[in-house]
Amino acid sequence: MSPAEEVRAAFAEAGVRGWLHAVAIGGSREVDVDADEPVVMASVYKLPLLVAFVRLVDEGGIDPTEPVELPVAGRTPGPTGLSVLRDPVTLSWRDLAALTITVSDNAAADVLLRRVGLERVNALLAELGLTGTRVVGGTEDILRDLRGQVGAPDVRAAFAALARDDAVPDVAAYDPALTSATTARDMTALLAGVWQDTVASPAGCAFARELLGAQVWPHRLRAGFPYREATVAGKTGTIGAIRNEVGVVSFAGERPVAVAVFTRAARADPVLPRADAVIGTAARLAVTPLRSGRL
Repeated sequence: MSPAEEVRAAFAEAGVRGWLHAVAIGGSREVDVDADEPVVMASVYKLPLLVAFVRLVDEGGIDPTEPVELPVAGRTPGPTGLSVLRDPVTLSWRDLAALTITVSDNAAADVLLRRVGLERVNALLAELGLTGTRVVGGTEDILRDLRGQVGAPDVRAAFAALARDDAVPDVAAYDPALTSATTARDMTALLAGVWQDTVASPAGCAFARELLGAQVWPHRLRAGFPYREATVAGKTGTIGAIRNEVGVVSFAGERPVAVAVFTRAARADPVLPRADAVIGTAARLAVTPLRSGRL
């Protein structure tokens, strides 16, 4: 089987619908599994937000070290970062960016998005020619819409509704026409720009690479490359049955490979280890034939 056929088989075995694109950065060969079809971004939207932030820093529009006071009230719910803290905090814009990427902090990301501006994020995507990608809002917007669509009084109840296999609601969060959306090919192009210093200044791109490399989740892309000599930098995205990760896999002395994997599981269970693991499996099947010396 071809790499694309192997990836499709892995998706099917894991019980997910999947989309993938992988390309060696600076190379031309690729692995494409419906890479131009629109897909739901979930928290992958935080990658273009990060790039827009470092561009704004490059332009002198924001001091990344400026302190930002954040009260408890009004924080976007989430399982990590500021969302779970109980006291007011003060931190810098660049530390908000760090929380946004490393632990996918919803509250930090929404504060950062309000400062950077949704229009700036989408203008950057248009400038870079990423025409399959648009960001319609932050996590707070998605959660507000979700609560309304399922008739839930709070976020916990809304996610409980999403987790029912017998009655998964047809919500905007699952429809790329109604929420922040992209394509797997657009995301590998954006990652390649970060790794080649073409989407922002070299210092800005280095900062973005550092944060992506510090992401704490090892159960998706990283699970496909459990090798001491491999490094994996990426950004996850999750909402209900949607599980994604985009990133760059690097081996010493070889060209890095950008890979984007988007999935939607057939089941709505909030914990599906096989659905998480297939992201790493699919990435490994796609990346291996694109590594230097194997082209």
